[in-house]
Amino acid sequence: MKSEQWIEQELEGLRRESLERRLTVYGRAGGKIEIGGRTFLNFSSNDYLGLSHHPEVIRASRRYLEGHGCGATASRLVTGTLPPHEELESRLAHLKGYGTALVFGSGFLANAGLIASLAGRNDHVFADKLAHASIIDGAALSRANLKRFRHNDPEHLESLLRQCPASGRRLIVTESVFSMDGDIAPLAEIAALAVGYDAMTMIDEAHATGVFGPGGSGLIRHHGLEDRVNVSMGTLSKALGGYGGFVACSASLRNLLVNRARSFIYTTGLPPSVVGSAIGALGVIEKSQNPGAELLDRAAVFRKKLQEEGLDVSNSQSQIIPVVIGDNAKTLAAAERLKSRGILAVAIRPPTVPEGTSRLRLSLTLDHGAEELEWAAREIVEACR
Repeated sequence: MKSEQWIEQELEGLRRESLERRLTVYGRAGGKIEIGGRTFLNFSSNDYLGLSHHPEVIRASRRYLEGHGCGATASRLVTGTLPPHEELESRLAHLKGYGTALVFGSGFLANAGLIASLAGRNDHVFADKLAHASIIDGAALSRANLKRFRHNDPEHLESLLRQCPASGRRLIVTESVFSMDGDIAPLAEIAALAVGYDAMTMIDEAHATGVFGPGGSGLIRHHGLEDRVNVSMGTLSKALGGYGGFVACSASLRNLLVNRARSFIYTTGLPPSVVGSAIGALGVIEKSQNPGAELLDRAAVFRKKLQEEGLDVSNSQSQIIPVVIGDNAKTLAAAERLKSRGILAVAIRPPTVPEGTSRLRLSLTLDHGAEELEWAAREIVEACR
């Protein structure tokens, strides 16, 4: 159609900049996958604890499917709240150390609905410069005055808070573990600023839940900040190996979200099988005590090997280790070389990351053994050279 001619021009522009993205179908998910009968180490999966194929998680999912059906069939405020939803929310609240929790359809929906419920046209949102796209979109939906503070820079945040008008609510938003750099936010300092400047605080713990903190409870609880951080947001789709998002918070804030969060109100509740898999994953983590500690130990050894060979791993302090290359085409070439050697490490390019910082984003999982990681480190160094 003539009215769509501009679309191909847009796509051609992306191709020239080595920024075009295409979908690839894989046979399964997780830290190890098979393609054409060949096993690949997958460093682009967020299945940090290897739970997406864990037998107990699968059994739990099947049990809730058979007991409650294929779908919730309605929004949560109509007839879509089922016993599994209440059970999961109770388990999540206990894990996070908050009074209550509320499950959303995805992490993106949780952030979008939460921020737009906490801030409005006359309010102020302060977000880390490298915060996830869902946080920025949530701020845009809120129509609040958005201010971006320099990445992990409490001093810059304080200067913005100091300049903020006295009228309107204030909301500070950051991630605890950043998804593209693998570094950790100075949560205690940010929480202290929030108290000092009468601001609410929301922390996205998507990549910390299940890995950091006592029993995988995250970094808010690790630092004992539950009474200073208003909202702990998380997902069911990273370390828990399933799908969905959630927030842990006070009972009054949960009630507000039930009444105001459009991304919760106007969408069907999560299917029972999906909720069941999350409950099963929480059970495995509880039995394992602290599986994230082993993952972080492996990541520290792996990161050191890359650093010793001169690779730029930014300020990674977690299971997420970026190898920053910079140039888009060179990053794609490195990813292709690694794929030929049996390693999947997807090239991450703008706008997901800032211009000039294209990278291989390496996510370690418990599916990756020590010998496999040693071999992979050698291959990654060679590919980047």
